[in-house]
Amino acid sequence: MVKNNVTRFLSAKKADFETLESEPIKRSALENAALFGLDPAIVYKSIICFNPAHEKYLICLVPGPYEVNPKKLAQVLGEKKVFVTSQKEAEKITGLEAGGISPFALIHKGFQMLAHNTLNNQEKIAISGGQRGLTILIKATDLIRILNPKIADIADEHSGSEDLV
Repeated sequence: MVKNNVTRFLSAKKADFETLESEPIKRSALENAALFGLDPAIVYKSIICFNPAHEKYLICLVPGPYEVNPKKLAQVLGEKKVFVTSQKEAEKITGLEAGGISPFALIHKGFQMLAHNTLNNQEKIAISGGQRGLTILIKATDLIRILNPKIADIADEHSGSEDLV
């Protein structure tokens, strides 16, 4: 098992998880699902968004086949507008490469965390382990216990381009 800050953090929190490893290249959530033979609906990606009213960045966890809907997200937050950042901006803000952005690596960085309400229907989910080529398969209840995200309808299914985890 790969040891990094995320896996050590999850072990310290007594989370039920396993690691899925591959070559460290940039992959979308849907590509990761295919690589590991997982249902795309359980492979979540971390999308960085910006709330201009409070000048705060957010992490939105959404399943691979979904994309963040800025209008729904703004409504959940009680704001007029919220923006999805570009991959380049997300990398700059988080200090992590696209394909390796993990909410567990950013838990103490002041990001508000939200998750799409499909999380409530999952037993386990796969999510980035904080570096390219490392995916964490974790019990959804452990993810919720550790991250305490606000769970809401913040995304829509899409059939267009694939976003990176």
